[in-house]
Amino acid sequence: MARLIEVTDVILRDAHQSLMATRMAMEDMVPACEWLDNAGYWSLECWGGATFDSCIRFLNEDPWERLRTFKKLLPKTRTQMLLRGQNLLGYRHYEDGVVARFVEKAATNGMDVFRVFDALNDTRNLEAALKAVKKTGKHAQGTICYTVSPVHTVEKFIDMAQRLQDMEVDSICLKDMAALLKPQAAYDIVKGIKEKCGDQLLVHVHCHSTTGVTLVSLMKAIEAGADIVDTAISSLSLGPGHNPTESLVEMLEGTGYTTRLDLDLIYKAREYFAGIRPRYKEFLSEVTGVETEIFKSQIPGGMLSNMESQLKQQGQGDKMKEVMEEVPRVRKAAGYPPLVTPSSQIVGTQAVFNVMMGPYKVMTGEFSDLMLGYYGKTDDEKDPGVVAKAKEFGKKEEITCRPADLLKPEWGKLETDAAKLEGFNGADEDVLTFAMFPQVAPKFFKERSKGPLNLGKDPVVAKAATGGPAGGALTSAVEYEVSINGHKQKVTVAPA
Repeated sequence: MARLIEVTDVILRDAHQSLMATRMAMEDMVPACEWLDNAGYWSLECWGGATFDSCIRFLNEDPWERLRTFKKLLPKTRTQMLLRGQNLLGYRHYEDGVVARFVEKAATNGMDVFRVFDALNDTRNLEAALKAVKKTGKHAQGTICYTVSPVHTVEKFIDMAQRLQDMEVDSICLKDMAALLKPQAAYDIVKGIKEKCGDQLLVHVHCHSTTGVTLVSLMKAIEAGADIVDTAISSLSLGPGHNPTESLVEMLEGTGYTTRLDLDLIYKAREYFAGIRPRYKEFLSEVTGVETEIFKSQIPGGMLSNMESQLKQQGQGDKMKEVMEEVPRVRKAAGYPPLVTPSSQIVGTQAVFNVMMGPYKVMTGEFSDLMLGYYGKTDDEKDPGVVAKAKEFGKKEEITCRPADLLKPEWGKLETDAAKLEGFNGADEDVLTFAMFPQVAPKFFKERSKGPLNLGKDPVVAKAATGGPAGGALTSAVEYEVSINGHKQKVTVAPA
């Protein structure tokens, strides 16, 4: 009998985050939810990551309402999110009480699976969030951020898996955010985790597709015992995104492995998103093929575009090659952190500064904090000379404790400050929105009543969805019918 491989589709979150800067409006995802919910997925990743930020910064959309809507439209399928451990969905550490409250509210509003990671793989930064998830009774997935360096070995990743198992996680995700996971490494790590942690612990593998090798990596991970893999429906796949769902299904034919996916329904969703994609042309990544140089630089696509933008703003766009060569040196000095949010931005920005102004002549506050332990512990020792400069720039000493241990309870102050804002609705969810993005939330609260925005350019779907002009705000509940390849469905969308 063929072994069942479960699949998580990232079409509702990481697919459009990777390919179109997280700009897809909720109304452009709603019509596909019935097909997705009935297609046989283990889960659908639909929240977390950069979606929370994008909702309030660009789309005038309440992210909590987005989560509630997904839960309503996906009754048969687990909803899944990406959570940055002690950073939650923001870019700093929050004290444990705020972490617990965020997790509890996310669970109450409809989240089922919490994929919890830390940018430095410091398991101390995962403890509070994972404990909070377990308390809600939801699925706690501990995450290993895959990276390559002289100090990162198969044994080190297996050791981290054992530590996560000791924290009573329900599953482990091997997260390859830069498409660095080669086939043999995928096999060795997954097989090692299964041997040390036992077959009862689910192993979930997440790979981006940028380097062109990771569909093979998924196959080798499956052969080694992986239980679940991430994919994206083909019309929003490849480039800096993910491997196509349909390709995975076809690849497994005749191999002794199978999925329970209904390709007919997936094809309907594929055609739908193929029609949506051109509407977001101005946000689409220019990376459409394979970039094997990432194996050398280890720079994820989003980090590349961010560094390029910083250089152009300073009129030094011609320095990109120098910056790419500087990134590995900065990463080594910082103890070889994996390059994922927020460490990728921190390392990349410091590399830009080093090229423009000289090595560590100027140091960002974030990089200083990284060097001094305020983001956690890295897998290798840091350059003592750069640490000394960090102390000088940061005006504080190096720490070795869990960073959140230094934080005082802050919920009361967050409540008080949020209550002063125009448009604040009094709910804990609004306090948490303010906590995540204190500079962005005030404008969002003030303008929330205008309703969600749609940044797509083609008016056809927007008119069908809102009954009004493209990009207009949804001001009242609308029931509309969408037909793709003869399949009709009615969906009611309510204003936030």
